[in-house]
Formats: sequence, C-alpha cells, structure tokens
Amino acid sequence: MRRKLLTALAVTLLATVASAEDISVPPNGDNQKASVSQSIGLVNITVDYHSPDVHAPNGDDRRGKIWGQLVPYGAPDTQFGTCTECPWRAGANENTVITLSHDVKIEGQPLAAGRYGLHMIPGPEEWTVIFSKNSASWGSYYYDRSEDALRVKVKPSKAEYNEWLTYEFTERRPNRATLALKWEELQVPIAITVDNITDLHLAAIRDDLRDFTGFNWTNWVAAAQYALQAKRPNEALEFADVAVNRPFVGQENFQTLSILAQAQEAAGKTAEAAATRERAINHRTAGPTEIHQYARQLFGAGKKEEALRVWELNAKRHGNAWPVNVGLARGYSAAGRYKEALKHAKLALAQAPDEVNKKSLTEAVAKLEAGKDMNQ
Repeated sequence: MRRKLLTALAVTLLATVASAEDISVPPNGDNQKASVSQSIGLVNITVDYHSPDVHAPNGDDRRGKIWGQLVPYGAPDTQFGTCTECPWRAGANENTVITLSHDVKIEGQPLAAGRYGLHMIPGPEEWTVIFSKNSASWGSYYYDRSEDALRVKVKPSKAEYNEWLTYEFTERRPNRATLALKWEELQVPIAITVDNITDLHLAAIRDDLRDFTGFNWTNWVAAAQYALQAKRPNEALEFADVAVNRPFVGQENFQTLSILAQAQEAAGKTAEAAATRERAINHRTAGPTEIHQYARQLFGAGKKEEALRVWELNAKRHGNAWPVNVGLARGYSAAGRYKEALKHAKLALAQAPDEVNKKSLTEAVAKLEAGKDMNQ
C-alpha cells in the first residue's frame, strides 16, 4: 500500500515537472544539463547528462557523504517506478545517455552503435557500468535488466576534487579513449576501443572517392599515403595505380610515380618499384626540391648510397639550385667524404632561404670542419 501511495505521489510530481519543462524554468534540483563529445577517428561518442554538485541546493556541503550515502552502494529498491533493484542514473534527472556512431568495445566487450541509457551500480572497490537499450526514461526508476545491452566491471580510483559531476575523456589515442565519470574525489574510468579503425577509414575513403573527389589524382595519392601509413600495401598499390593510370583521373608525374613506387615496394614488387622510381626522378615534373625530398626518404630508410646517387643526379640536372648542395653535403658526409661535404655545406649555407636552414647548416659546417659526420 505504501509503495502504491509513493508511486502515485511521485507520478503526480513528475507530471508537474514535465509540464513545467515546457517553459524555460531552471533544471530540476539546479542540476545543469551538460554534454561531452569525443571522436576516435571516424567514431563519434557523446554523453548527455545532468550534473549535480557536491553542495546541495540549500548550500549544505556533502563532501565525504556522496559515495555510499547520497549515491548508495549496490542497486537498492527506490520505492518508486517499476524497478526493484535500481542502479544509479550516473547523473541527475532523466537518463544519462551515451551515443555511439559506430560499433566499439567497452572494456574489451563489443557494443553496437546506438543510443544507450547509462547506469551504474557503485561499490567501494568495484562498479558495474550498464548500457541499457532504454535511453528515454527518467532516472533509473523504470530500469529493466532485460533491456541491458551490456554490463562491464570497472575499478574506481581517487581523483582531483570536482564540485560538479562531470564526464571527461581522460585518454585519447587514434584507436581508443577513456571516458571517466568524475565527482567529488572519485573517478570511474571506462575504456572504449575501436579495433577496426583502419577498416573504417579505408571504407570512408573509398566512399569519398566514388564522388567528385575521385576525379582528382591528388586524392588518390592521399589515399595511397594513408594506406601505406596504415601498413595496407595492397590497398596502397590499388590507390596509387589509379593515381597514375586511370583514364580521365590518373596523371603520370613525379608525385604519382613516387607513391606508386613506394606502394610497389611495400607490396613486395621490388623490381617494379625500382623501375617506377627511375621514371619518377627522370620525369619532367621532378624539380630540385622534389628530387631532394625523395633522396631524403631513401636516406632515412638507410639507403645512403642510393640517396647519394639521386642527390648527384639532382646536381647534374638542376645545377646550383636550392637545395641541391644540401643534399650533396649530407650524402658525401655519410660516405665519409668530409672535404667534399664541407664544400657543398658552405655553398648551401650561402643559399639558405631562412634562419632555420642557416642555423642547421652553420652547425653542419662546424661538424665537418671538426672532421665529424654532419648527420650525427
């Protein structure tokens, strides 16, 4: 009888609140509405919640009385609504809601893209985090365990003082992030990972290239560069081949041939890669800066003799143009030919177009004059 009476009174109260929210009154209990969003690559995560503070609306300081008291441990019967074992709403007022644009893993467990009511069962040493398919209720009063999409266990830890309950992404990496509830001096971290982040990007790139962007060879080069970076040589080779060869799209130039050579080598096509590199560095679009940067890539990959050959070709083709002498100085120095390296380092210093290059070349000259490798 008591439960029925309390339920009737609460329903009346909620009806009053609901009607009042049709006008611009402050949020119930002065619990301000808040939202936080974070992207993991193409995956967007948003948490919408209401934020209570440690000090009650009447000014009472509840510090030290939040966990286990204001927010009870376990899942008690709130004597209202339909739930008898009611988790905490992980905020105030209506459901705290988390929205996921793509499938993710929560603490290593799969969770499909969607909109979920976020609930928690606190404990002194361990918390249960619940993702409910019902995201449209008020608080946890109508929570139904049969609507759970996922439950995971997490460990709370001490945090800096937070007057207002807040959600924050405390760690952000290319394929993962940590969402943390923080309030008073406690935080509850939740690990979110995206296992297939590269697949998502490649799928999105393929969709992009089906549109007008696919008629520009520079976009195919960018796609190939991403695939190489992601260690997907077959996809990189496919994109690079289009950049060079597809009718009405591809264009043979230093840039497209260079990326094709890189993709061929990554795919194990060594002979083809060498031939394509020769085409690239001998192409009419290969200027002194492009050839220099290409040699720098070879040098960085440990192919010092090949890099020097390209720098010497750059000098033969473009003479004294910047940055020809920089490359020769670097290549001769790596070969132990310090006298020749010093000559070209001094010539490069006289040509340096900015203070950064002047400083770097001044240091290089000093090393070479001391009989040291300028690359060290």
